[in-house]
Amino acid sequence: MAGMARGIAPSGEYTMKKTRHGTDYYALEVAAAAHLLKTDLEQGLTAHEVQVRAARYGLNAIADAKQRSALLIFLTQFKSPIVYLLVFAAGLSIYFEEWLDGGAILVVILINALIGFYMEYQASRSMDALKKLTVLPAKVMRGGVLNEIDSAAIVPGDVIFLDAGDMIPADGRIFKSNQLIVNESALTGESIPADKDEATVPAGAALADRKNMLYKGTFSVKGNAWIMVTATAMSTELGQIASMVQTADQASTPLEKKLQRFTKTLIIVTLVLLALIFLAGIINGKNVLEMFETSIALAVAAIPEGLPIVATMALAQGMMKMAKHKVIVKKLSAVETLGGTNVICTDKTGTLTQNKIAVASMQIPGTQEAATTSKNAEIILHTGILCSTAELVQKKGKPKEIGDPLEVGLLNFAVKQGADIAQLRQDHPKLSEEAFTSETKVMATLHADGQGYVVYAKGATEEILKICNRILEPDGEQTMPDSSRKHWLQTSEELSARGLRVIAVAYKQTDTKEGKLTDELVFAGLLALNDPPRPEINAAIRECHKAGITVIMITGDHPAAAKNIALQLEIVDSESATVIIGNEMHALKGLSHKEKTRWADTRIFARVSPKQKLDLVTLLQAQGNVVGMTGDGVNDAPALQKADIGIAMGKSGTQVAQDVADMVLKDDSFASIVKAIRQGRIIVENIKKFIVYLLSCNLSELAVVSAVSIANLQFQLFPIQILFINLITDVLPALALGVTEGNPDIMKRKPIDAADSIINPKRWVSIVVYSLIISAASLGAVYVSGALLHPAVDEAIALGNNSLLLTLIFSQLFHVFNMGQTGTNFFKSEVFRNKYVWAAIGSCLLLMLAAYLVVPVRTALSISTISLPALLISLGMACAGTLVIQILKTLRIVGS
Repeated sequence: MAGMARGIAPSGEYTMKKTRHGTDYYALEVAAAAHLLKTDLEQGLTAHEVQVRAARYGLNAIADAKQRSALLIFLTQFKSPIVYLLVFAAGLSIYFEEWLDGGAILVVILINALIGFYMEYQASRSMDALKKLTVLPAKVMRGGVLNEIDSAAIVPGDVIFLDAGDMIPADGRIFKSNQLIVNESALTGESIPADKDEATVPAGAALADRKNMLYKGTFSVKGNAWIMVTATAMSTELGQIASMVQTADQASTPLEKKLQRFTKTLIIVTLVLLALIFLAGIINGKNVLEMFETSIALAVAAIPEGLPIVATMALAQGMMKMAKHKVIVKKLSAVETLGGTNVICTDKTGTLTQNKIAVASMQIPGTQEAATTSKNAEIILHTGILCSTAELVQKKGKPKEIGDPLEVGLLNFAVKQGADIAQLRQDHPKLSEEAFTSETKVMATLHADGQGYVVYAKGATEEILKICNRILEPDGEQTMPDSSRKHWLQTSEELSARGLRVIAVAYKQTDTKEGKLTDELVFAGLLALNDPPRPEINAAIRECHKAGITVIMITGDHPAAAKNIALQLEIVDSESATVIIGNEMHALKGLSHKEKTRWADTRIFARVSPKQKLDLVTLLQAQGNVVGMTGDGVNDAPALQKADIGIAMGKSGTQVAQDVADMVLKDDSFASIVKAIRQGRIIVENIKKFIVYLLSCNLSELAVVSAVSIANLQFQLFPIQILFINLITDVLPALALGVTEGNPDIMKRKPIDAADSIINPKRWVSIVVYSLIISAASLGAVYVSGALLHPAVDEAIALGNNSLLLTLIFSQLFHVFNMGQTGTNFFKSEVFRNKYVWAAIGSCLLLMLAAYLVVPVRTALSISTISLPALLISLGMACAGTLVIQILKTLRIVGS
């Protein structure tokens, strides 16, 4: 390191600020940056100075987010209006010594809370990945000695040596480099690794353009460098992102919001009815205690105790289906969110594209695009193989790529064209090399070819053209005129404008291995490279468009590259499509209405920062959209957490992105999102089905109890009977409805509006009509039984009670078939063909039979001996009620 600029040795107080240190070090000369950091570039910091700075700045580690305790997570499971009401009902039951009723309700509440606690506790580790990401060794110069230490012990001002493959342990300013290339895609979104050197960068440069800076959490691909540390821990770019992850609020999912509104409405309706029934009883001369007991029965009848647990189990079943489609859901309530998603903000690199550099086209003299059989193509393929330090090897039976990603891309291209890399390198051994540098921007190698020697060179187009005096045309080598040189330079610029990375290829035959390799070369053509789209993405995006879902691409890549990919993938359909660049995006708080509208109407965002991604998601949510956000990098984490549904990549994604997301795609395929959306929509529809089913069944009980109480009839349903009805008819049939297959046209509908109530007015009408028909059928069974069977006076009350109980159960079990899609044949509906529905009904009937046969249970339920005629009357009235509902559905007076 002799001759390197040397900073002033540490002494006394220094003026670095703890956060960001208040300085753009990339805009300073090396000596000035070293002076400000009070560091010696040859010796590093002294042991004493390290202690002082460690005490001041602390460990170089990402701070933990404040996590909720297990107890708090458990207690939040009870934070629900429907739970409050159920607890109240249980309390009343226990107060009046209805121990079985009260205990049963409390058990239902506890089971639901335990399921919710388990799932949420497993998903509460969002910041652990950031800690793992930053724990690594680092080679640090201290007191003139280079030692490997724990990166957590690094302090601002430390001098660090980095080699190829090293993870960058802290933010730092390069002061010496050798062909350094760094993969910053996880931080910036750039798909192509960045060349780095120590040259000063103008103030105000975007993060991706700061060629002399390295950032914590990225890693070197090629070359080596010495850096002086400018920021550690939470002051690094990674730390700033971690801060946003910790502070970004996670919005409630649409289903959670709708269920909250729904339960509030249900509570209000229930309390009003309770008050009316209580007053009616008092007016009819019944005592207060008797009316309180009736109120307990009504509370149990009105509130679908099974709703929380059935919703949880339906979502869990949806989660298992998602897993079969390579989608891992981390939170049950997130399963349904994709069903209502109408905007997907997707990262480009690794999500829409393959995150690999590949040859997009080969341009050679005499034709628009090269034929792989031409002499020029042969030269270009040989150059990609021989003028290279990359390797394609087999490791444990799997292919492994080693070296610069661009050179790896050239090797893969050659293999696809049928080249034998090992044989070609054996036949043309490398004799010498002029390495690529940031100054020359050209790499050249000399090889023996059996008849003499051949030089192969590749590099920046303008530099290659400068050292070429000939060009390989279809009819052989010719002198290269200035017009031809201008033409190829213009071609290169046009390709670059389309977002492609362009390299030029040249060669020469020679009789000697002496002399400069890069003199008097023959121009062979151009190679345009890109990060190619995934092959399955076009169909997935078209499916999104049909489903009314807007796809927005957000990338840290070049605007031209972003638009090129967006056009290929049909995200936009015009070259004139708007691209908003990060530098044009002002802070969200200061945006005008016009600017907000422009953001919302734009489909391509390029060169954006993590904060800008977060702002865009926030804006879209504020406009009433349900936003899904896909991503794989550290830079995506804040927006993933803020979005209604965060979707991370499982294979190429960083662990940070996976841990803050709600869902993880195991195969990294955007196409899996379409399958997940379909499943999400099916789940939402199924949830609505079983809510309609549960409410109409429970309200029928409410109507029956109310009618009996108001009419002051002799028979009545007991609270334990009402709970038994709910146990029999609520959970299993509703759960079976939750796994019903969706309609074929479900992806042709518009996304579910997040603003709509979970039960719209039309469904409320249906619920009321259904409940009245079931109530009428049940009360009718009591009347018919009394009229036809002529029971004795002392048997009339028991017969009335049992007929009412049986008919309610049969009517509710048959009612599940009324949940099929309106307009479809009853016997061909998705519900009738659902094998789980039949299994549920069979299980419920067996439970009824068991309750009747087990004498203690039958006694507790106040069930007397049931005659065959009474049983047939109950079945007949239940079938009659179902028939009436089907007629009304056929006439489209009601619907499921």
